[in-house]
Amino acid sequence: MKSTETYLDSIKKLRESLDKADAVVIGAGAGLSTSAGFVYTGERFKRYFSDFEAKYGFHDMYSGGFYPYPTPEEHWAYWSRYIYYNRYVDIPGEAYYDLLELVKDKDYFVITTNVDHCFQKTGFDKERLFYTQGDYGLLQCSEPCCNETFENEDMIWKMLAGQKNMRVPTELLPVCPHCGKPLTMNLRSDDSFVEDTGWHSAAERYEKFLRTRSGKRILLLELGVGFNTPVIIKYPFWKLTAQNNRATYACVNFGEAIAPGEIKEQSICINADIAAVLKGLGQTSGTQ
Repeated sequence: MKSTETYLDSIKKLRESLDKADAVVIGAGAGLSTSAGFVYTGERFKRYFSDFEAKYGFHDMYSGGFYPYPTPEEHWAYWSRYIYYNRYVDIPGEAYYDLLELVKDKDYFVITTNVDHCFQKTGFDKERLFYTQGDYGLLQCSEPCCNETFENEDMIWKMLAGQKNMRVPTELLPVCPHCGKPLTMNLRSDDSFVEDTGWHSAAERYEKFLRTRSGKRILLLELGVGFNTPVIIKYPFWKLTAQNNRATYACVNFGEAIAPGEIKEQSICINADIAAVLKGLGQTSGTQ
């Protein structure tokens, strides 16, 4: 089901749902960070990785993350730069800040497949965040020999500062302090992904939030979630909406704003840039 309402009507309807909601669950995907300026292609890619593009022949940051670099020194030269520019620099746009302004006084929780830490950098309460797929700021044992993750900011700074000719010094290669095997990114790609105590605590808080708000007027606000991993946010949001006739499902996604016909009357689909929608919501008055 795609929306047949006008853009302004949809914005007003979403604003009214937000104002009336007893609780808000934000489900965020890559589209939100893209709208906020974390673009992996084009000018931004060339600005930071033109040397890698010239040497290795890939044309976007995502592809560079999968390139089979011949040495770990080259691998970590790329990844240290990649992590820095997608985890530790300031957020280029205002989308996350506008979103926080909209929900800061609401009873909210965030579930996200994004791994760039933008929610916490913006000021969202970390006790109301569940990063399901990992964090660019964490490393784990490649074995893995332990159910533990390691903060990487100091390591990344040293590798970034020490790299020359797209290689980091061998002595800076990150290794597990327990077994000595190489460390790798704490990103979900297979069954070796480490779900540490922080991950499980966040999962429990999210489950409790949903359970204790069951049956209330809840806004399920989905932002930039595609169909790569729909079982994490999209399908559960659809199911939660179908199970609660007081729930509203809102999908904001440029090019993929859809909802099932079964929840048509409870859905708001806005096919537009997320940053523009969030800005518009902040400028729109809803009914209380």
